[in-house]
Amino acid sequence: MEIRVQAQDTLWFYSQLFDIPLILITMSNPQVNPNQLQIGDRVNIPGYRLTTYTIQPNDSLWSLANTLSLPVNALLFVNQSLDPRNLEIGQKILIPERVTDLIFSNPNNYTYEKMLKDINRLQEVYPFIFSRTIGNSVMGKNIIELQIGAGQKEIHSNASFHANEWITTPVLLKFINQYALSLTNNLSIRGLFLLPHFINTRLSFVPMVNPDGVNLVINGANAAGNFKEEVLAINNQNTNFSNWKANIRGIDLNNQYPARWETEANRKPNEPKPRDYPGPYPLSEPEAIVMAQLTRNSNFQWVNAFHTQGEEIYWGFEGLEPPQSEAIVNEFSRVSGYMPVRYVDSYAGYKDWFIQDFRKPGFTIELGLGTNPLPIEQFDEIYEESLGILLANLYL
Repeated sequence: MEIRVQAQDTLWFYSQLFDIPLILITMSNPQVNPNQLQIGDRVNIPGYRLTTYTIQPNDSLWSLANTLSLPVNALLFVNQSLDPRNLEIGQKILIPERVTDLIFSNPNNYTYEKMLKDINRLQEVYPFIFSRTIGNSVMGKNIIELQIGAGQKEIHSNASFHANEWITTPVLLKFINQYALSLTNNLSIRGLFLLPHFINTRLSFVPMVNPDGVNLVINGANAAGNFKEEVLAINNQNTNFSNWKANIRGIDLNNQYPARWETEANRKPNEPKPRDYPGPYPLSEPEAIVMAQLTRNSNFQWVNAFHTQGEEIYWGFEGLEPPQSEAIVNEFSRVSGYMPVRYVDSYAGYKDWFIQDFRKPGFTIELGLGTNPLPIEQFDEIYEESLGILLANLYL
């Protein structure tokens, strides 16, 4: 909700008037000098929408404020010319409506475009969610990082490295929505109040690493644009792309990292395929490069790569993982019910490379059970299992 600054206003005044933590208002307005507000400046109040209400018989500003659980002063603030003693039936006034429900959309067939729409809607209501483009896919789609939090501790999570594992993307978007909703309504999630963790931790999310591949799986060959003939050839002219894990060039993005890449290259396909081809050399693909650059330019304490399926958490690589990794994965296991697996005969993944190059904890989290792409009917269960892990990133 956008308001205009009036004489003597402060961000602290807005915090008290609308019952929103000051830090959320401050972070929602990076363009504003909080110590020198100017009359007429535009200020975002997170967690609210401005709506229009038509005065009904027997309405008063006080009865409306009581119904809406708002101070009368909040109604007067957004209706400066209103005479509260002379409301007229049919008169239209503005209502600062607190958002109390999730605005995240249906997770089914969660395409790149659906994700962008949800990100835009979330940022409209919760402008303290920071969004930036960190690079582009082969087809030029923006690869987006979202950040939420103000602290020095940085934790990263990503999803949809693999195209037919796209159900991992709405898991992250729903969590971001639930987190923001809890902050602006002073609600706990599983008994945990999150504002202190918001202050201490910055969460980084790349919710869709492989947007070209995701759209190919969901929408078919027409989503490949100029790569249509190429993907059909790779897929043996099969128009069903449900088995496709790779990016649009047929390269498996989670086999792209220089962490025993040669081992994978020697035993995996040596040409583009729907899955498992590690590419001609490590970090040949723009999506993999973008993730490596983001990681090198950040100070992530640990990283989580969300995949499907298996209900397991892989947490080791070549004995290079630090002792802290075991304590973290044990907590992840406790809150999700997933099985910790230290070593697996698989290399060249993002988690492997992170452990190898940074000597910090990295986790590949395999959500759900079944055959990819997992049925959307599993989403609610998968989300509840993931929620414990995503919350643990805050309090550990």
